[in-house]
Parts: sequence; C-alpha cells; structure tokens
Amino acid sequence: MLWRAISEDMPGPKWSGLFAQYWPDYKRWWLKEGESTRPTYAESRRALKQHMPEIVPLYEELCELAGGGDLAARFLSFYCPPPYLAGCSQAIWPGKQPVMVRNYDYNPNAFDSLVLHTKWQGRQVMGTSDGLWGLVDGVNGAGLAISLTFGGRRVVGDGFGVPLILRYVLQTCTTAEEAGEVLARVPTHMSYNVTVLDKKRQYLTAMMAPDRPALITHAAVATNHQENVEWVSHARFTATVERERYLLQRLTLHRDPEEKFIGAFLRPPLYSTAFHAGFGTLYTAVYRPRKLEMELRWPGTVWPLSMKAFEEGSRQILIPGAA
Repeated sequence: MLWRAISEDMPGPKWSGLFAQYWPDYKRWWLKEGESTRPTYAESRRALKQHMPEIVPLYEELCELAGGGDLAARFLSFYCPPPYLAGCSQAIWPGKQPVMVRNYDYNPNAFDSLVLHTKWQGRQVMGTSDGLWGLVDGVNGAGLAISLTFGGRRVVGDGFGVPLILRYVLQTCTTAEEAGEVLARVPTHMSYNVTVLDKKRQYLTAMMAPDRPALITHAAVATNHQENVEWVSHARFTATVERERYLLQRLTLHRDPEEKFIGAFLRPPLYSTAFHAGFGTLYTAVYRPRKLEMELRWPGTVWPLSMKAFEEGSRQILIPGAA
C-alpha cells in the first residue's frame, strides 16, 4: 500500500489533483444505490448551513476546485452518503502525557492512504484523510486530537458521514469540552464512537447515532459497540467485546509504559489480519496533542509526522494479510 503525506495551507492545485485522482472511485461508490437515493445539492448545502455553517465557505471553495459539478458538490457535503462499516480500536494512554492510540480496521481497496496537513480557514489540521476533506483521525493546532470507531449498529438515518464531522470539530474546536458539544448536536447518518483528547488531557467519547441523542461519556476506550452489543454477528466477527475488555485491563491492571501500551495495538487481539473477510488493520496511529505530533505505525515501521515541521513524503507499506 502506497501512503502519502501532503501539505497545502490553502485549498489549491494539490487538493484539486487529489480530487481528480480519487473522484472516479468515490463517484462509483457514492452512486452505487442510484443517484436518486442521494440528497440534492440544495438539500445538502442547506444541511451544511444549518449544522456546520462555519465551514460552508470552505465547502464551496472545494466544490469550485472540484470543477463545480452537481454530483461532486453533493458528494463533498457528506450529507446522507451510502452506509459504510469499519472495525477499529482506540484508547487514551493512562500516563501523564496526553496520548491517544488507535487501530483503523478497514478495506484496503476503499481507503485514501493519505495524511493531509492543511491550514484551511486559518486552523492547522493534520490527520488521516477520508473522502478528500473528511478525516478518520487527526489533530489540530490548538492541541485537540480526535478519532472514530464504528458503533456496531445497522441503523441508517439523516445525517452526515462521520469523517466530515471530525473535520468540522478540528476546524472549529479547541478543547474536548467544546468538541463534546459539537458531537452532541451534529447529526450522523450511522452510529460511531468518537473520542477526543485535548492538550490538558481532558477527554471524552461521544456515542453518536442517527436515531437517538448522542451519549457523552468519560470512556477512555472505544471499540465497535456502544452501551450494549446490538448487532451480535458483527460483534462476534470483530471481537469488539474482547478488544474492549483487553484494553480496559491494560488501563486498569497493567499500567503499561507508553511504548508498551502502543505496542499492544500491533499485536492480537487488537491487530487484525482478517482482510479476507472485508477488513483488517490498515495502520496504528499515535497522537500526542500537546506536542502537535502524530505517528503512523505498522509492524516494523514507524512514520513520525509533526505539525510544526511537517514533511511531505511517501511510504510503500507491506500490510500483513492484505492483498
């Protein structure tokens, strides 16, 4: 898998080039249930203006860079996209320094494998891209880190694809408390557990869902269920309960040093090679929001990235078990 790290302060030719490269695949995915099943441009823009008004000018700028077409603009709104599933584990290290570690478990053929570093609307953000301006994890210049896991429910409703919600939080919030208020009010189209950690080591996990109010918790661990397991076969397949129990034990019984805690994510039961069944671990990310740093890790490989001294580059990564 080829990973790239790309920096562009303001939306411009680099982002436009990425859109041209990824759009054919995203368009095929976005239209897989038929164009009429997706909201219109007017509905999409109205939803953005209602729930995330601060980023509407940025959205419009990106739409122009994408060519100004109707389908691209509707896709970029992230409003009521097709359903998608993932695995994932994430946890807050119990030491003094604020550190968030997560595994992203997904299909390698439906993934950007891209780290974006931007300064859109004056706010520095770097993180793992999804949908070209959404994020599945990231950190901003205020020292706020964020990450998502799938919530293990099949309910689909009116709301936004969660990667854009993560982008919105990092564009507009500076603390975990502020992020919690946003996560409680912005509608999501499926169920996700979103964990935020700020530079003062305040953290929370929002259990978001399209059919009930978000539950804001002080959970330091999130896997692929919410308060209770509701999708039993998915839970069994992803071993979400076992992974949660394993992480909770490491937080309460072992009190691992930082490096040992991070290393646990690169081994079973957290690390998965079940790509034959749809998704396995594509990477482990480590966020240190006080230092404005992140790392991407794979077995035998570490790629450190700093917001203060971001270096563009690429890595060819061999992921065990992935075709």
